[in-house]
Amino acid sequence: MPSAQLYDTIGATYTVTRRTEPRIAAQIWAALGDARTILNVGAGTGSYEPSDRYVLAVEPSALMRSQRRPDAAPCLAGSAEHLPFDDQSFDAAMAIASIHHWPDPIAGLREMRRVARRVVVFTHDTSDEGWLNRFWLTRDYLPEISNLLIGRPTATELADAIGARLEPVPIPWDCADGFFEAHWRRPEGYLEESVRRGVSVWSRVGAEAEERVVRSLREDLTSGRWTERNRDLLDLEAAELGLRLLIA
Repeated sequence: MPSAQLYDTIGATYTVTRRTEPRIAAQIWAALGDARTILNVGAGTGSYEPSDRYVLAVEPSALMRSQRRPDAAPCLAGSAEHLPFDDQSFDAAMAIASIHHWPDPIAGLREMRRVARRVVVFTHDTSDEGWLNRFWLTRDYLPEISNLLIGRPTATELADAIGARLEPVPIPWDCADGFFEAHWRRPEGYLEESVRRGVSVWSRVGAEAEERVVRSLREDLTSGRWTERNRDLLDLEAAELGLRLLIA
C-alpha cells in the first residue's frame, strides 16, 4: 500500500502516542548543524521540526497533514521522489521515520541531496544478519517483520547511495515518541491498542499476527517469562536497537 493511502487509513489517532522525544530531537538537530532553512520530507504531523529555524514540510497523506498543529511549519502535498524545488534550495533536508514507506527510497534520498546541502534521515539499520535478534519483540514474537523488508535497501545501501555516514541513536527507556521500538523496557505498552495504532508495522503484518503477539506477550508478562528472558534490559537507561541517523 502506498504510504499516503496507508496513513490516510491508519493515521487518525497518530498524534495520541507519537510526539517529539527531546533526547532524539537534540541529536537530530545537532546533525542539522548550522542549517537555517530546512525541508522536512515525509513530515507527518510535524514531530522533530526545529522551532528556531525556517522549515517547510512535504507530506503525501491528507489525513496526516490535517493533524499538524496550527503553529507547525507550512506543509505541501508531495512525495520524496519528486520534490518541486530547485537544486540546493535548502540548507538541509530531513526525514524522520518515514523512509521505510517510500516507494523508491534511494530516489527519494537523491532528491533530498539535490535540493539541500545537508541530509539527515532517522531510520532503521537492518544491514547485519543479526538485526532481527536485537529487539526482543521481533526476536520472540514477530519474526515475520522481516517479510516487510524483502526487496528494500538496507541502511548501508541507503547511506552509500548519497555518501552518508551512519550514526547510532540510542533509545531512552522512557522514550516519549511511541514508535515501534520505544517500549523496549515497558513491554506492557505493546498491549495497549492506542500504542499499536500509532505504529504502521501492526497494520502491515495483519490482524492475525498482531493478535498472536498480544496474546503471547500478555501470557509471558503474567508468567514472568518475559522478565526472565530480558532481565539484562531492566537496569538500562537506553538501548541500541539499530536506530540510525544517515548524515550526508
